[in-house]
Amino acid sequence: MSNYRHKVAIGFFILLSACGKLSAQNNDSIQTQEVKKDSVVVLNTEKNTLSYKKLIIPTAFIGYGVASLSVDGLKKLNFSTRDEINEHKPDHIRLDNYTQFAPAALVYGLNAFGVEGKHNFRDRTIIYGTSVLITSSFVMPLKHIVKEERPDQSNKLSFPSGHTALAFASAQFMFREYKDTNFLLGISGYSFAVFTGVYRMMNDKHWFGDVVGGAGFGILSTELAYWLYPKINNLLGGKNKNSATMIMPYYQNKSVGIGFVKNF
Repeated sequence: MSNYRHKVAIGFFILLSACGKLSAQNNDSIQTQEVKKDSVVVLNTEKNTLSYKKLIIPTAFIGYGVASLSVDGLKKLNFSTRDEINEHKPDHIRLDNYTQFAPAALVYGLNAFGVEGKHNFRDRTIIYGTSVLITSSFVMPLKHIVKEERPDQSNKLSFPSGHTALAFASAQFMFREYKDTNFLLGISGYSFAVFTGVYRMMNDKHWFGDVVGGAGFGILSTELAYWLYPKINNLLGGKNKNSATMIMPYYQNKSVGIGFVKNF
C-alpha cells in the first residue's frame, strides 16, 4: 500500500507539471496576431474556441476529487496520505494564504518590468477577474453542498480546496499569458500552485482528494475565462474607444471579490 500511495502522489505532481505542455499542444486552433504599440501587446484573436482537449486534465482532476468522497480505496488513500504527512510535517506555515495568488502577481510584476505577456493590463485584468469569479462560483457552493469534514475537524467545508483552486487558476493564467513567448516562465507558476496544495494538506486543512479536485476547478475556471473574454469585452464596450473600464480582483478578510468601474 505504501508503494502504491507514493506512485499515486508522484504521478499527481508529474501530471501537474505536464499541464502547460498539453495546453500548448492543443492551442493550434487559436490563431493570433500581435501588434506592439507603445510597449503594449494587443492581441487579435481570430478564432476563440474551448477545445475538449483543454478540458481533459481539469475534468480528470475534478473526477478524482469527487470520487475520493465515496470510493473506499481513494478515501483510504486520503487517510494514509494524511497519516504520513503528520509523521513528518513541520509547524503550521501560513504561506499558502499568499502563494495562491503568487503566479497572478508575477504576471503583473513582470509586465511592469517590461516582460510582456499576451494581453495588456486591462484585458488580462478582465480575464483574471473572470477566472477568480468562476472559481469562487464553483468552490463556495460546493463546500456547503458536499459538507465534507476537514482533517482537523474545524468545520465541514473541506471539499474542494479553495486555496488550491485559486492557486491553479492563477498558475493557468500565468501559463496562458507567457506560453507563447517564454514557455519555461509560463509553467513556473505551477510550482506555487503545487506548493499551495501540499501545504493545505500539511496544515491539516484538506484531504488529498480536496486538493486534486481544487486544482481541476482552478484550471477549468481560467480556461473558461479566456473563452468568455471576447464576449465580456464586447459587453464592456471593448470597441468603444471613448469608454474606460477598470476591473480589479481583490482578497480581503478571507473573502474574494471583484471591483468594477466604467466610464462612458
